[in-house]
Amino acid sequence: MSLQAHEQVVSQAVANRYQNADKTKMDVMTALHNYRGLVPKLEKFVFNDGIERELLNLAGTIPVRFKGSVYNIPVCIWVLDNHPFSPPMVYVKPTPDMLIKASRHVDQNGKVFLPYLHEWNLNSSDLVGLIQIMIMVFNEMPPVYSKPKTHTTTASPYPTSFPGNMPGYMPMPGVGPNLPYPAPQPPATSGYPSYPTQPPAYPPTSTPYPVYPPTSSGGGLPTMPQMATPYPPPYTAGMPYSVYPPVTSNPSTQTSATETSSTTSATSTGTITEEHIRASLISAVSDRVRAKLRDSYGGCQAEVSVLRQQQSDLNEGKTKLEGLLNKLDQEQTELDKNMRILREREAEMKSAIARLSSATEPLDLDEAVTTTAPLYKQLLNAYAEDQATQDAIYHLGEALRRDVIDLDCFLKHVRSLSRKQFQLRATMIKCRAKGNMAG
Repeated sequence: MSLQAHEQVVSQAVANRYQNADKTKMDVMTALHNYRGLVPKLEKFVFNDGIERELLNLAGTIPVRFKGSVYNIPVCIWVLDNHPFSPPMVYVKPTPDMLIKASRHVDQNGKVFLPYLHEWNLNSSDLVGLIQIMIMVFNEMPPVYSKPKTHTTTASPYPTSFPGNMPGYMPMPGVGPNLPYPAPQPPATSGYPSYPTQPPAYPPTSTPYPVYPPTSSGGGLPTMPQMATPYPPPYTAGMPYSVYPPVTSNPSTQTSATETSSTTSATSTGTITEEHIRASLISAVSDRVRAKLRDSYGGCQAEVSVLRQQQSDLNEGKTKLEGLLNKLDQEQTELDKNMRILREREAEMKSAIARLSSATEPLDLDEAVTTTAPLYKQLLNAYAEDQATQDAIYHLGEALRRDVIDLDCFLKHVRSLSRKQFQLRATMIKCRAKGNMAG
């Protein structure tokens, strides 16, 4: 679908359904413009209390680079009807040939947890920033992997070709050659807490959210509009919010990768040395520092995106202001020119008045008005005769009304004067056309 078709779908979806239709449409269209793998849809969403609402969602794939290759990760972003006051809900939607790989950012049901969602701000947060953070997080830890084969094989676990040529398949990281597919858990070198094959119910019953039991089939998230397990309600201010899914409290499942390797080495030698403890502490601290840096970098990148948008708006406003200032300067120059001409004409009028006032001889009215060219003189004489003819016709009418002349005499003179007046007015029209004068 083209962007025009997407815009039509988004406009119909947000109309009469979303509180901030304009902001929601702008945010969604910006995300669709930057990530063409997403498609807008209007579908029903079932909340935990059984209420169904038609919400706009962006379903499709986002590009993630892993080990030098780019994979398309299937996701679904649900936009709540009070967007952007509440953060959207994000889920990973694996295909039938994929399984969800649970981690500190994605639970067994595909729910995505990010600090960016927890710290959502209606003024600085948007869907583009959210997708950028997701790509960064999934670069480090892919949320899906290919389903393991049912029979054991000694071949490489990385398939040379995927069924249906699906670009969204992700190889299981951290698996060497000649090993079968492992259970869905984080790689041993990631530094994150290891997860059991069957994770506990999420979230715990002490939180206000409903419990998410693991799916019976062990893989994938049901289709969003017809989910058997309802989604949690949207986040509201004052409600406790868990940034990451909880893990089991069993200490044996919370050891880091380095601690595991140290324990293995200690078991082989029978003694835990200071070097083992030191390596374990360094690994734990480095993992925490990397996580903090990654979260800080994601937040800074989102802020930089907002600042760049503001810079673009400011540059556009600067261009408009410069255009207005240039127009004002031109008008000021034209006004100064007109004022100078007006002062010159005013000085000429004062000089003429002074000269006429000091003249000793009486003014001849016939010679008071002179012309500079024969064409203008002809026009002036024709106009004077036309006015005189008009006055003569008027006085003939008055004479007829007072019975000074009879009707035959009136008609005779009026016919002659009208013919003369017609010729005078035709002459004036030709003179004006010849001299390029208005009228």
